[in-house]
Amino acid sequence: MPVVPNEPADESDRIFALQEEIGQLKEAVASHAVVDQAIGMVVALGRITPDESWQLLKEVSQHTNIKLRYVAELILLWGRSGEIPPEIRVELEEALDRYGPTQIPGAPPE
Repeated sequence: MPVVPNEPADESDRIFALQEEIGQLKEAVASHAVVDQAIGMVVALGRITPDESWQLLKEVSQHTNIKLRYVAELILLWGRSGEIPPEIRVELEEALDRYGPTQIPGAPPE
């Protein structure tokens, strides 16, 4: 017996699949915003380009084996609280040294 496209079971399966897709898209948009904000912080901190900042975040993520979104969240928390896990700080500082100056404009030399 052929399946009728508008049969209730087919519609509920389709609705469920669409709801899952919507949830995934919402999470992707939120994740993208977090990463973009972290890129902006790294651009300002390191005086590097957004593309370099993106590469830097990827490297920190790979070297610490922590998902990029979580690295971005930690960087945003660091901006608010001044605290960051030591392994992220070390990788971030090393990456900033590779990509550009870390001296904050107007700050006394270290």
